[in-house]
Amino acid sequence: MAIENELLDKLLADYKKPEDIIGENGLLKRLTKALLERALNAELTESLGFAKHDPAGYKSGNSRNGTTKKTLKGEFGELELETPRDRNGTFEPKIVAKRQTRFTGFDDKIISLYARGLTTREIEGHLQEIYGVEVSPALISTVTEAVMEEVKSWQSRPLDEVYPILYMDALRVKIRDGGHVMNKAIYVAIGVNIEGKKEVLGLWVAQNEGAKYWLQILTELQNRGVKDIFIACVDGLKGFPEAIEVAYPKAQVQLCIVHMVRASLNYVNWKQRKEVAADLKLIYQSATRTDAADQLLEFAEKWDETYPMVSQIWQRNWERIVPFFAYPREIRKAIYTTNAIESLNMSLRKIIKNRGSFPTDEAALKLLYLALQNASKKWTMPIQNWSEALNRFAILWPERMPATERAA
Repeated sequence: MAIENELLDKLLADYKKPEDIIGENGLLKRLTKALLERALNAELTESLGFAKHDPAGYKSGNSRNGTTKKTLKGEFGELELETPRDRNGTFEPKIVAKRQTRFTGFDDKIISLYARGLTTREIEGHLQEIYGVEVSPALISTVTEAVMEEVKSWQSRPLDEVYPILYMDALRVKIRDGGHVMNKAIYVAIGVNIEGKKEVLGLWVAQNEGAKYWLQILTELQNRGVKDIFIACVDGLKGFPEAIEVAYPKAQVQLCIVHMVRASLNYVNWKQRKEVAADLKLIYQSATRTDAADQLLEFAEKWDETYPMVSQIWQRNWERIVPFFAYPREIRKAIYTTNAIESLNMSLRKIIKNRGSFPTDEAALKLLYLALQNASKKWTMPIQNWSEALNRFAILWPERMPATERAA
């Protein structure tokens, strides 16, 4: 609806400075108050079926009964309204509902600030500074606590039958437990679906990272509908590959090369780490599995006298390291590294570092869930070279492809 210029000119007749419009008692705030109160009175007229002072209301059984003061919090700061009442108490306003104390969208701002890692005190200060609104820690907790139902629903949602690639890792979070602060493990699983898009499948909290707990998680994924995984990309946690093969016997387990390199460099003097890392790169960037084995032998001949543990780590895990050599170079990076989950964990760590510790497991899950929702907004495109990867999967395992893909 167009607003007449004449009306605007009248409203701006006393305008001299920006504060006259957007200040604490500026035109916008006063106009909002007037419009809301006008709309509330119009709603009451519709509810009663007659206007104020209309004879039709005489002996109707209900009538206007003054107003009640209500304070709304929002981007305007605090706005005091005179909300009309009816004598029977049956009037249910829509534009500003009964017991509503915040403008629509204001809760979303609290949740958005919380999701970015701000503490309750920081959110209080931010809302006071930007909007001139005082909010209590109890209000912030109430608003964010409502997210937990969403978390529970998300955590139990049905999943796809097939995820060609699954990345799994854990990060450490300080959580209070029985009066003590403990370093607990937050397990994260990211699946790449048949369209090549990343999807966080779930978050789980446990005392420590362990293969037995990962087996529980994999069993839960099965119960939520995941029937097959082609390639599982994991770190070097002892027993982890075996846990995956129990749940998904056909899955190829690919150890993360980044983790392998990091584990290797733990045994290397910092002055020689750059040179050792360059020689390890010759192994995992070889054209074929045979070439990689030759490079590992050369590496052992060069470094075993100084750092014998490095080549032993690679030899011991060789069968879990080399599956990616079965794929073209263009798609290997998506398979031999858990960078997808590493980069996600890095962003999560930035958010939780301000917290010190969380009071409960639920508080940690709540924040991490919101942070994940923000991060996943960027996951709109398939991973690089996905069509080539999907074609290769279809050639290797045609019977394991989803029925829709086989038909195509």
